[in-house]
Amino acid sequence: MFRKLAGVAGAFAVALSTALLGAGAANADPAPAVIGGGSGIIIDDMFECTVTTIGHDSAGRLVGLTAGHCGDPGAKVWAEKDRGAGQIGKFVYSNHDLDYAVIEFYGDRVIPVNRIGNVTITGLGGPPNFPMIVCKEGRTTGNTCGLSWGDVFSSNIETWSQMCVVEGDSGAPVVVGTTLVGMVNAYLAIACFGPEVGTNMSSIMADLNARGGTGAGYYPI
Repeated sequence: MFRKLAGVAGAFAVALSTALLGAGAANADPAPAVIGGGSGIIIDDMFECTVTTIGHDSAGRLVGLTAGHCGDPGAKVWAEKDRGAGQIGKFVYSNHDLDYAVIEFYGDRVIPVNRIGNVTITGLGGPPNFPMIVCKEGRTTGNTCGLSWGDVFSSNIETWSQMCVVEGDSGAPVVVGTTLVGMVNAYLAIACFGPEVGTNMSSIMADLNARGGTGAGYYPI
């Protein structure tokens, strides 16, 4: 059984965020939120996920990626650690077959960075093979690493690994060194014990570029 990893915001979290937004309304110029691969985000006051990466597409738009099951087009995005920045973007595309989504960020609400926690992203690369070591930065479990099992079913889409992931880590960047090779999407059977399953960046980029529009030609900050 695959377990998708979007966290559900509890009643306390929703009530708190509403109070923060109300308090922030008096500030005409809230400070922008720092966002990068590994940042926690809240979607429609319902789900908590992790940003895979942030950068620009070929048209110069500030865009990012996360897991597709985290939201559909039009879903609103807030920074988990800085709700005072207000809404920082929205989902503009979601592919449920490859399980990735494109977020268009508002440039005046976001400071894009290439390092969050212990993960730095300097470029995009192909999928990791066995027995490479991959690492991720998630909003729930932070930085964890593990053995890559490679493309177990020869799907040319996903890679399995032995990293610890739980709910809320959906979308977390998977890296080899500083090269982004995939995102976290699910785990099999038992959190932090069963294998992590994630979509390869090569598959995501091929789909983005073939589709065109927002996100096409993406490259990280």
